[in-house]
Amino acid sequence: MFELRLMCPESRVESVSDALDALDALSVSVEDADAQTDAEQALFGEPGMPPPKDGWQRSRVIALFAEESGAVQAAELLKLQDFFEDCQVLGIQAVPDQDWVRLTQSQFAPVEITPEFWIVPTWHEPPAQAVKVIRLDPGLAFGTGTHPTTRMCLRWIAAHPLVGSVLDYGCGSGILAIGASKYGAKRVVAVDIDEAAVSSTKLNAEANAAPLSAGLPELAQGTFDLVLANILATPLKVLAPLLCAHVAVGGNLVLAGILERQADELIAAYAPYCKLSVADSEDGWILMSAAK
Repeated sequence: MFELRLMCPESRVESVSDALDALDALSVSVEDADAQTDAEQALFGEPGMPPPKDGWQRSRVIALFAEESGAVQAAELLKLQDFFEDCQVLGIQAVPDQDWVRLTQSQFAPVEITPEFWIVPTWHEPPAQAVKVIRLDPGLAFGTGTHPTTRMCLRWIAAHPLVGSVLDYGCGSGILAIGASKYGAKRVVAVDIDEAAVSSTKLNAEANAAPLSAGLPELAQGTFDLVLANILATPLKVLAPLLCAHVAVGGNLVLAGILERQADELIAAYAPYCKLSVADSEDGWILMSAAK
């Protein structure tokens, strides 16, 4: 494979990327040319913030081509276009052959939740001390156990034996719902607005022999002994009345996806329904819980 590298201002990134797609690039990626410098820009934010731009003020656009001739032809054709004004061809270089599957797999090792509870990709053997294991590979849906918010939710589940019903709202890969099933919940419902996440949850649950029901949010009916939501602070605030309405009297609400500095916002948003408090923290993220 061969890599065509371009420099573009933010205003040209979308047009150049679309053109590269039309020129049969195998992939197109955009990087901040000023990354790791004082001029680096934070481009993406949380829901509720302004939508992300197509690129940075100085964007490095990288396109992969199967053959060198394709990269050369694309560079020459782009130079002739009006929208390529203020852009620059940085060069074309060969990309070393690698076993990309093996490289990707090497980046995902077993994740310890507790000394006895582990998340283990299918290409690894479980650690000898693992008593409970969730088999999970990286996929399209969020949640592999590597993020602090997921680990904190699973630690909470492991520390609180479950005997009743559980709702995982915004289930992603289904990892929390699967964890709840493995820790004794008799009824587990997992919902997400993303149909790909619902499909991922069903497949992962089947692979882990974890009984649960998964579907779109309308599947969540009635109240549950435990409601889990690992999303982000802004949607969690919006969902406060809905999530609290799903918590049975005497039940628990567990929320994650919250930065330490956002604790007071969440406490205020949930104050009309329950009394939230910080139950765990890791790497600047917090887990909040409440009993109803």
